[in-house]
Amino acid sequence: MRGTHSYAVQVVWTGNRGSGTSDYRAYDRAHEIRIASKPTILGSAEPIYRGDPARHNPEELLVAALSACHMLWFLHLAADAGVVVTSYRDDAAGTMQETADGGGRFTEVVLRPTVATSQAVDEAVFNRLHHRSHDLCYIASSVNFPVRCEPRLADANPSEAASPPV
Repeated sequence: MRGTHSYAVQVVWTGNRGSGTSDYRAYDRAHEIRIASKPTILGSAEPIYRGDPARHNPEELLVAALSACHMLWFLHLAADAGVVVTSYRDDAAGTMQETADGGGRFTEVVLRPTVATSQAVDEAVFNRLHHRSHDLCYIASSVNFPVRCEPRLADANPSEAASPPV
C-alpha cells in the first residue's frame, strides 16, 4: 500500500446573495465541501469573520483531521498490540494566532484523548501507542506547528470515554 495517494475534494461557494463580492458585507461565507459518494459538509467562516456559526469552519476541520488521524492510528496500533479499546473520545483544541497583515497561523493543536479498554493496560504501553500514533499520522506530519497529545486512560468504567462532551 506504499505509494502516492490523491484526494479529490470540491469546494463550492454558495454565498452569493445576488451581487457577488461587491462589498465585504454583501456576501455570505457559505460553501459546500463535496467529496464523491459522501455527504456534503456545510462550511462557512468563523463567526467573527461574518461566518455562520451553525456550519463547520476550516479551522475546526483542521483540528478534527488531526484528531481523527491520530485516533485511527491509535486504534490500529492498539489492535496490533492486543489492546482492546472499548471507547475513545478526544477533546481536541487548536490555537490560531492572527498576524498583523490580517492572516494568521495555527500555533498549536492539543489532542486530549480519553481511552477505555476492556482490561488494564500498562501506562507505558499506552503512552508508547500514542507516541507512535503521532509519528505515523499523515496530517500531523504535514503541518508546521506543534501537535501535542495528552492522553488519558479511562478508569474501569468504559462508558466514561464514550459520554458526549459537555
